[in-house]
Order: sequence, then C-alpha cells, then structure tokens
Amino acid sequence: MNQNSLPESSSQSLTKLGVLAGQGDLPVQIVKACQDQGRSVFVLGFSGQFKSEFFAGVEYDVVPLGAVQKAIDTLKNHGCEELVMAGQLKRPSLFNLKLDGRGKKIVAKVGLGGLGDDKLLRALIEELESEGFRVVGSNDVLNQSLTVKSGVLTQALPDAQAQNDIEVGLNALHVMAPLDIGQAIIVQQGIVIGVEAVEGTDALIQRYAYLRKEGPAGVLVKAMKQSQEARADLPTIGPETVKHAITAGLCGIAISAHTTQILDQDQVIDLANQHNMFITTVETYA
Repeated sequence: MNQNSLPESSSQSLTKLGVLAGQGDLPVQIVKACQDQGRSVFVLGFSGQFKSEFFAGVEYDVVPLGAVQKAIDTLKNHGCEELVMAGQLKRPSLFNLKLDGRGKKIVAKVGLGGLGDDKLLRALIEELESEGFRVVGSNDVLNQSLTVKSGVLTQALPDAQAQNDIEVGLNALHVMAPLDIGQAIIVQQGIVIGVEAVEGTDALIQRYAYLRKEGPAGVLVKAMKQSQEARADLPTIGPETVKHAITAGLCGIAISAHTTQILDQDQVIDLANQHNMFITTVETYA
C-alpha cells in the first residue's frame, strides 16, 4: 500500500474526512483546509490518475477506479466518517473499467442508458451512504464557499455579441441537461462551436482554438446541470481554465452564479484583467 503517515488531529470535534480525489487543484485545497482546521484527512486516489506528489505528508492510498468494494473497505479501514468527492476523473469505457461486483451493482441500478456523470454519481453517493458514510460537498469542507454571486468580476465587460452568445449557451445547456452530457459549451457569434463531453473543459477550450471563426471571439459558458447532485462535480474554473481560454482566443467566460466554484479567485480575476477578458456570473435555472 502506498501510504504516508499523518499525525492524528488533536481536535475531537471534527470527524475524519475521506477525500475521493480526482485531478486538479480542488482536492489539494480541501486537504489544506483540513490541515488548517486541525482535521484528520485521508485521500483515496485512483490508479493511473492519482499524483501522489501533490499530497506529500498526507495519509493516502490508491485503488483501481472500478474497485468500488475495495474503495469502501479502504475508507472504512482508515476511519473515515465523512466523504467528499473533488476533482475530475477520466472515466474509461465500461469495457476497460473492470468493475467489481459492487460496481456492477451500481451500473445495473442506473441502467446502460443512464451512464452520464450525474446519474452515476447519484448512484455512487447512495451506495456510500448505505455503508454509513456521510457525503458532503466541497463548500462544506472549505473555510468559505468558492461559489460567487451574480455580476461581472473583471474590468472587461461582455459586449452585445458576447451577451447574445451567453444566452445561446445557457439555453443550449438547459436543453441538454436531461441528457447528462456536460457542463460547458462554447458559443461564437451565436453558433455552438463545441460542447463539453468526456474530454473536460480544458480540452473543449483547446478544441475551440482549431474551430473558431473569423470575427468576434467566442465565449465559454459553464453552468451546473438542472437537478444536478450538488455534493459532487460542481462546475469549477481556475487559473488553468483562464490560461487555456487566453491561449485559445476566447473573449470571456460566463459561469452560473451560486453553483460554480472559482479556485484561486484573485489569481483568476487578475489573469483575466491582464488579457482584457471578462468573467461574469449569471443566474440560471439551476
């Protein structure tokens, strides 16, 4: 077992937190918040996707992505009572996932026609809670919410074309929500250039760089899906999102207010301001 030891917390009022860690900065920020709070934390990573160097000095273990029963046993063996899911996971095909019996039970519950991220996450959360774990959202763990209220966050403002593109993007996401496809879309001059699927937001932005048209630049619109499970997979942007957007030539980013997280918000806004890019939050159906 790949594991580093972490001294037990002196605080008795906080239960031990298990972090089901995907990629990105959010799991790292959650671990740091626990350390600042004096809270015991255990990180469960997944084979081929976990970067242990980001969690030096933290108690962790790694299991195959399809080994649901092993994951549950590992979390119990490490005394976790609360769990949080954080970060993006690259999900292989069902054929290559190599699900154990517990994993097959979850897939059978949602059915082969309902294997979108949200439906799978809901079923997984139900399975974890049936084992006595309490699943919480990342905002419940962090010292303060990463989500933001409505309004423009940057010096640059969306012009009329960008406002129209935002509306087109929000409407498209609303229509797609029942299909459980993705959280992000890029619209340029009223035309949908790309929709996020399994590749993730950064890859969607990079794809736009090759598909963009001449004229006013496009807008990335990212929002929580209607009726989405809020304790997992909240839409998130961070400095890397903005860097990719700058490189691809987007004019701005629009995110759903109250339901989208911004990691390292000051850095995100500073980067956008340096490149005359707007970031705005908007009210949505979610």
